[in-house]
Amino acid sequence: MIKNSRFSQWSKFVLLLFVLSIFLTSCSPIATEKITIKFAVLPILDSLPMYVAQQEGLFDKYNLDVKLVPVSSGPERDQLVAANQIDGMINEVLTTILNNRTNKNVVIVRFARAATADTPLFSIVASAKSGITSVDQLKGIKIGISEGTVIAYLTDRMLQEEGFAPDDIVTVAVPKIPDRVTLISNGELDAGTMPEPVASLLALQGATVVLADNKYPEYSHSAIAFRNAYIESNPEAVKAFLAAIEEAVETINADPTKWEATLVENNILPAPLQGKFQVPLFVTAGVPSPEQYADVLAWAQEKDLISEDVPYEQCISSDFLP
Repeated sequence: MIKNSRFSQWSKFVLLLFVLSIFLTSCSPIATEKITIKFAVLPILDSLPMYVAQQEGLFDKYNLDVKLVPVSSGPERDQLVAANQIDGMINEVLTTILNNRTNKNVVIVRFARAATADTPLFSIVASAKSGITSVDQLKGIKIGISEGTVIAYLTDRMLQEEGFAPDDIVTVAVPKIPDRVTLISNGELDAGTMPEPVASLLALQGATVVLADNKYPEYSHSAIAFRNAYIESNPEAVKAFLAAIEEAVETINADPTKWEATLVENNILPAPLQGKFQVPLFVTAGVPSPEQYADVLAWAQEKDLISEDVPYEQCISSDFLP
């Protein structure tokens, strides 16, 4: 009787371990089989967590084969999305709304970066040859932007906050970041809205940072998004990707100065800025709020970019956050 009792207790213990292992496996963000993700990265700071996750073996840890696809502009990225040549990307609320005007094509699953009172993402920079040193001098001046992106929205909202009337704001499409840099450096473009660290590079070369989004951080954020078709086919891979990114963000935030070389190697931090640029802290897991989303949608409708009332739930999901 004692032996049978011990055997019964042992059997129950083994069964409990088995059930627990199944439960833990089902809850784990690690993909059950190695899955490929083609992820588009722009030459901006927002891409650093992806490079760190790759460099530190975090994607491998979560059983992912992530192929980082460099793109030079938002329009180039969007062409790859339309052709189903990438699965995930760094984008923002505006481009997601425009992609989803009729169907649920792209879904934001996490912030990439978000401006804070101390850390800008974008700045309106004036050419050293323009003579522009104050915000008021931007009235009626052509400002280079990437149309249909957060840069267009942010430029408008910041200048409106500064008291500009609609007719005071003049923008011109220069979608590729390197082209904007060249035109501003040569004085062929008086001003442009630029991401970091490019804005800091231009300032180092004599340009003037006229207005930065850390003055109005509520308007400025970028996002990590995936094609909805990819999410529906590979939800576990998306969860695993975000788990790896969360670890990468924690690693960066623990010692931001450690990653300068990674930024230089991947053409994000220009060599002249090495040792002079402060790598910022990165935002932890979260998604844009309904209020932030509603303001972007309202702006897009004001600009006649879209007439539809695209619902928040069609564009943003927090379901995959770790």
